[in-house]
Amino acid sequence: MTIDYSDNNPALGALYPEHVQTLAARHDHALEQAGASHAVIFSGNPKIAFLDDYQMPFKPNPHFVSWAPLTTLPFSYIVYTPGEKPVLIYYQPHDYWHVVPGAPDGYWTHQFDIRVVHTIDEVAAHLPAAREKCIVIGEIDDESLAFGIERINPTTAVNILHYARGSKTAYELAVMRLSSQRGASGHAAAEAAFRSGASEYDIHRAYCKAVSHTDPELPYSNIIALNAHGAVLHYTDLDRTAPAEQRSFLIDAGAQVHGYASDITRTYSYGDERFQALIDRMDEMEQSIVNKVQVGVDYRDLHIETHIMLANVLVDAELAHGDAETLLETGVTAAFFPHGLGHLLGVQVHDVGGFMQGESGTVIDPPSGHPFLRLTRVLEEDMVLTIEPGLYVIDMLLENLRGTPAESHVNWVTVDWLRPFGGIRIEDNVRVMNGGRENLTRVAFADRV
Repeated sequence: MTIDYSDNNPALGALYPEHVQTLAARHDHALEQAGASHAVIFSGNPKIAFLDDYQMPFKPNPHFVSWAPLTTLPFSYIVYTPGEKPVLIYYQPHDYWHVVPGAPDGYWTHQFDIRVVHTIDEVAAHLPAAREKCIVIGEIDDESLAFGIERINPTTAVNILHYARGSKTAYELAVMRLSSQRGASGHAAAEAAFRSGASEYDIHRAYCKAVSHTDPELPYSNIIALNAHGAVLHYTDLDRTAPAEQRSFLIDAGAQVHGYASDITRTYSYGDERFQALIDRMDEMEQSIVNKVQVGVDYRDLHIETHIMLANVLVDAELAHGDAETLLETGVTAAFFPHGLGHLLGVQVHDVGGFMQGESGTVIDPPSGHPFLRLTRVLEEDMVLTIEPGLYVIDMLLENLRGTPAESHVNWVTVDWLRPFGGIRIEDNVRVMNGGRENLTRVAFADRV
């Protein structure tokens, strides 16, 4: 099956005008509350390595990318004025050292008044004359790039935009389905490489080839963890040689389409039936959590419920004993599962707004004892989030249970059995719906069959 990831995808083109209208309405509201007349969204500028002239990989301002699918366009600006067509100041330098951006092309171009400039100094002529009525949204580390606009990222406006970004437009959902399909193709290639006995580095290369990404194009650094490395939550070292014995493989890797990310995790056994049974049990648990996702659910409650469910898995697997509430209260479940259940997903992997109670920016704290939960909101329609429970042998955390009431609830012999396998994480990307949900990840994998 050929999937169209291009800038000329007609299905995306049909949805894009309404997406721009939604962004315009959000910015109308933000500008009104900020007492401003124009929003100037800066794409960003490349960063230079310390004591060198090397440019680090460019990461664009997500606010800019949400307007236009331009992830490799530094020194550019979008000027939005309520009631007017957005202006895109498209920076196309005269440069013989690098490949410069081509002529603007794609489904998105019709929504902008595009002004091509060849020097940064030319930008000023296309900005509103009344700079005092403007706000800038973006990272400005050189004040000259603000062109005299003094209000940079005013909290009143930015909070409104970040809170609203939690819910995705039909266009964004369509792009994220594509990024899930791209990610699923990479996961299939990575599993095949693992089954063939490849090293972590070679599995990573197989993944990148399948998704057609260079490392800087990935939405985040791939976690490619064989055996005990699966217990390192953000393992990115990538051994160049394969281990003497393949036991397990944990892959947390995503892909991006037009700046929108997928974030998928799977765990595989190399043939150990006992470990495979534990993977199957975690997969069953993960899907039961996904099936609880719908409008109105407090994500904090879902996180705590996950710990209760994990406690039962630990008991069934003979990793712990005791009732679920006791294992939760004594910290046993947190030692095996220390991270949060998930986070918002979109134009950023950990999309903004996950802690916001409303447009004012008031923060909703995570539950006591669970500081790493990145989403604490009540779920709303068309949010896209991850569900990613885990179970790991992290010696530092388990040793902290020694000498506490929790120690007697851990079956240390079974922990020793699991340690060489590292751990298990299963992660899907899920759209929140009224009375239900859409599992973008499972659909993407099913479409490959």
